[in-house]
Amino acid sequence: MTEPAPKRSRLAIWLPLILFGAFFALVIWGLVRPADREVASTFIGKPLPSFDLPAATDDRPGLNTAEMKGKPRLLNVFASWCIPCAVEAPQLEALRQQGIEIDGVALRDRKQDLEDFLARNGNPFARIGKDDLSEVQLAIGSSGVPETFVIDAKGVIRYQHIGEIRPEDVPLILEKLKEAQS
Repeated sequence: MTEPAPKRSRLAIWLPLILFGAFFALVIWGLVRPADREVASTFIGKPLPSFDLPAATDDRPGLNTAEMKGKPRLLNVFASWCIPCAVEAPQLEALRQQGIEIDGVALRDRKQDLEDFLARNGNPFARIGKDDLSEVQLAIGSSGVPETFVIDAKGVIRYQHIGEIRPEDVPLILEKLKEAQS
């Protein structure tokens, strides 16, 4: 005589379906929820950390913290190997033509590559410091390239723009520079 098979509990029957449904709901929620991809600097409102970078090119001086005081300016973190950096070049040039002083931090770049990049895309920078180890990039809370910081006349970080500056971003950058004057 054979014994009847044990009855499965209802939970054991429905558990795989419940788990699949929960997983599916989680995936859908992750897809439709807007993602916050920006990593804001914790240094906004704080003075620039002290740094002294050598010149990245022959035609522009290097960059140090002491020179970044006196009037509001932009600090642009960029690299020749960065495609979005080339995209923002016309906007940086337009800002320079409006009298905005722009300093650059070139990340992990060879001098010839950087000079070729600037020859192709324009050179709006007053000074360009060479940051081969990304020390300054990390010290100011930059998460990638390109990034642009508005620095006030006292050398305090007032605004961080993550990603390339597009034409529609220029009015906001100008507004932040104006706010940095007061």
